[in-house]
Amino acid sequence: MASPPRLRAAAHPWPRTTALTTTAVLLAALLAGCGDDDAGTGATASYASLTSQTLDWTACPAPDEAEGGGSAPSALPNGAGWECATMRAPLDWSRPQGSTIGIALIRARASGPASERIGSLVFNFGGPGGSGVTALPAFAQDYATLRTRYDLVSFDPRGVGRSAPVTCRTDAQLDTYFQQDATPDNAAERARLVQRTKNFNAGCENKSGEVLPYVRTTDAARDIDLMRRVLGDAKLHYFGISYGTQLGGVYAHLFPAHVGRAVFDGVVDPTENPEQSALGQAKGFQLALDNFAEDCVSKPEGCPIGDTRQDVESRIAKLLADLEKKPIPAIAPRVLTQTAATNGIAQSLYSKDFWEYLTEGLEQAYDGDGKVLMVLSDAMNGRDENGHYSNIASANVAINCADEKPRYTVADVRRVLPEFHAASPLFGDFLAWGMVGCTDWAVPGATDHPDVSAPGSAPILVVGNTGDPATPYEGARRMAEALGKGVGVQLTFKGQGHGAYDSKDPCVQSKVNAYLLHGTTPKAGSVCG
Repeated sequence: MASPPRLRAAAHPWPRTTALTTTAVLLAALLAGCGDDDAGTGATASYASLTSQTLDWTACPAPDEAEGGGSAPSALPNGAGWECATMRAPLDWSRPQGSTIGIALIRARASGPASERIGSLVFNFGGPGGSGVTALPAFAQDYATLRTRYDLVSFDPRGVGRSAPVTCRTDAQLDTYFQQDATPDNAAERARLVQRTKNFNAGCENKSGEVLPYVRTTDAARDIDLMRRVLGDAKLHYFGISYGTQLGGVYAHLFPAHVGRAVFDGVVDPTENPEQSALGQAKGFQLALDNFAEDCVSKPEGCPIGDTRQDVESRIAKLLADLEKKPIPAIAPRVLTQTAATNGIAQSLYSKDFWEYLTEGLEQAYDGDGKVLMVLSDAMNGRDENGHYSNIASANVAINCADEKPRYTVADVRRVLPEFHAASPLFGDFLAWGMVGCTDWAVPGATDHPDVSAPGSAPILVVGNTGDPATPYEGARRMAEALGKGVGVQLTFKGQGHGAYDSKDPCVQSKVNAYLLHGTTPKAGSVCG
């Protein structure tokens, strides 16, 4: 699984975390060539009426444009249909009796005997900004075993998809935005980058100013606790991936007594500020690139894009340098720029399953054809084959900027550029310049990093992947430690890609399933792979 990132063009390179599931859904659709619509605030309601609300579960509609579009989810293997509903939640949790918003939910009922049902298992697939309403059906087969005892439930977090979505730019404006130079080389280019960032952020305020102050992770965590009550569960059983681990950690901090069986996979480091997180991602993506190149040159049939790891990476670096001067044809009328190519390369490193696409895309690009790398870039940015964007990019910026207190300047970035470039000659500059993305944001950030300490919580299984590019492995240990003694239980997977459970490694899946289905916690420090 990912979400997910997505290298952001201009001032918004990769978000701190992303769900691969979200981008994988888009990638599959591009390479192949639910609930009521409730985008705004609604009437006022008392907190008591919100906790006692009854959800109106109906057949799920096709995802709307903000969720990424596509078809209504297909029937489940046993013929049962997906169900969707809208839960009312306070816009402002400090005033729960005030205006409300709709939170879009999706559910697949448990497939096993009612006598063995544990409750609901709530998923967040990451981002921030990924639609759970579209991601859960796309990957439901991966969780079929868990569905034997749980209703599988996911949702569009506030600011995302059908849940009061944040909007910043039109499709045409985003096409232009994601093509622009994200790594300025001189004062004039730096000035243009800063101005583009201001324009993007001003667009968010103009179109979605009413929602921007209320999309923090703490707000989403309170929505989840309301969801738990409305679903009728005494405890929250939870599966968080990528940013979903941050959301889960914040939930555990706020509601430790309400935590049931929880798994964090593809784990965000809760101890880092945005600068440290971006530097960690630079190292993580460089490691993934090294592993990709080593894998390619080790193949018996040979590697079509280089003879050695260094040769592969040198040719990629030359391609990107050439694209900065002269883009190549891609998906007309768009061309493949340096930014789009870097975006596409990063997308392919989220999963070993994508490496073949990266090899193909590089081969074609060396021959002057940028289509495959552009498709990968589009998947990262939430663009479908018809030119429509989901709101993942806007929501990602809005949630990160509402959460993160630091506001970085051009001078701050220039100070750290050498360190970032040393960490990754290919990705370092992009990630460093992404730090200015929140500088002119309309809403102050909440904190340097999230508080996830959860004394009194039930054990939380924390799964770290040693080859994870987006949420480097060290974050799993730090999350387990930050949750507190007796709470965080770490499991290590020696693998590649973002996350572990969806690698389908039998050791990881058996340990996660044993905990979620039977409450059997693996020994802390267990290793798979």
